[in-house]
Amino acid sequence: MKTDTALRLLAAVMNWTDEEATREFRWMDLMARLKYDDYREFLAGMRFLESLVAWLQQFDPAERASAYAFVRERLVFVSPAERQRLVELLYPRVVWPVLVQSAMQATGAKSWEVLTNEAARQHIEKDRRATLFLALSDGARLDAFRHANAGRISNEQVVVTVEPSADKCADLLEKLRNYLHDSAALFRRIVLVDDFTASGTSLLRLESGKWKGKLPKFLAAIHRETLAEPKFELLVHHLIGTPKACAHLVKEMAAFRQDNPEAWEKVRNVVDPSFGLLYPADLPLDPTKDADFIALTNTYYDAGIETSHTLKGGSQHLGLGYAQCALPLVLDHNTPNNSVALLWAETEDSKFKGPKHMRPLFRRRQRHS
Repeated sequence: MKTDTALRLLAAVMNWTDEEATREFRWMDLMARLKYDDYREFLAGMRFLESLVAWLQQFDPAERASAYAFVRERLVFVSPAERQRLVELLYPRVVWPVLVQSAMQATGAKSWEVLTNEAARQHIEKDRRATLFLALSDGARLDAFRHANAGRISNEQVVVTVEPSADKCADLLEKLRNYLHDSAALFRRIVLVDDFTASGTSLLRLESGKWKGKLPKFLAAIHRETLAEPKFELLVHHLIGTPKACAHLVKEMAAFRQDNPEAWEKVRNVVDPSFGLLYPADLPLDPTKDADFIALTNTYYDAGIETSHTLKGGSQHLGLGYAQCALPLVLDHNTPNNSVALLWAETEDSKFKGPKHMRPLFRRRQRHS
């Protein structure tokens, strides 16, 4: 559909005056070109404006102003360029300070002289090469991280899975030992990287008395393979996070270490969880300020989108998203299920439970059935 046609349909759906249409067209066309059209999960031949028109049509005419106001005033969209910038900041903001601190402790050099002190410089070079980066999801974009740090980070210290195979581990160690000229060398530090967390539960949660999530899975895998030093340093980094997730991870990681010391016996030091971008506490929808749209999340809802996985967030109803995070957030490669369901949920006829069929604005690629 051509842009002009989509805009005309939008004006008709919203019943705008010519003045309102002119004003909104400028903004919508700008945002679509600048950001929203880059969303990966649109159907073939569809872009943001077409999706917006179809999405608004599911609401009663009297409710469309509230739905449109949510998109206009509350929607937060992370573009590919913005996510790329967060990937590029991982090394200078998170990894480099750790390397400098390590060199200072090992050589006694001051922070401002680590690049001029020969012993400190050599320590950093070896320490950097002995740092392994593991992706917790495809969205971590470690391929882009490696390209952004060509000459600093080698291909043999970046892995796009949190559970490398035995053959892969052997290959990583062989390359590390050849570089360091040390036949017994192991990785000193492991950095776990993920794209986004809103609740923190996908990384770590206590479920039916057992610790589950990506972190326990990683620790179990690292115990099976001799990949890191007996006491390695662990960093956990998310490109994007929320204060809720940060507080959850700090608290739960401490509890997990206390409850399961054997799972951490190989870890020498755990750096506090870090974030490339930590959204403010007022990002989620507010029950007072956003009352009209929150009402729509209950009215236009299909219980068929609920699964056994959604129970892990503490609430089955997904109107305000997984774990009731109530986020108005969309990432260019997918929409988090922590965002309000009206953004991403789509009714499947075979699973429809009512009361309303749902049509997504930004169709989500599901990772869990």
